[in-house]
Amino acid sequence: MKKKLLIGVAAGATVFGGVYGLAASLGLTSDSLGAGSAVVAACQSTSMNASYTSTYNSTTPGYTVTTVTIGSATFPLTSSCYGKAYKVSLTGAGGASLAETTGTTPNTGSPNNFAVTFSGVNAASVTGIAVVISG
Repeated sequence: MKKKLLIGVAAGATVFGGVYGLAASLGLTSDSLGAGSAVVAACQSTSMNASYTSTYNSTTPGYTVTTVTIGSATFPLTSSCYGKAYKVSLTGAGGASLAETTGTTPNTGSPNNFAVTFSGVNAASVTGIAVVISG
């Protein structure tokens, strides 16, 4: 009985030592990681306007947002925002993104706005819009 117990303890110690030895020899490297912060100024100090065009869609059924126009004669896109990359997201309940479109703003002030197209976004689900102009 003592011999079986001694053999069991010896086998357990051998297995534990082998697994521990393998784990200790496992190498790990890491890429660099950095963080920082900076003040971000808007390319435009005045407000921009977003207007929506919708189309009835029988498969939805209901209206879907087809175009969002950013800027207007009253709230024009200023020259400091010309030729910059943009992202426009339509958001729904809880701020969830329903759709996002990217592109580049016009290089001139004519027109003083830009249109963004969307496909299949149920207008009843849209609760907000997010616009980022960068560059």
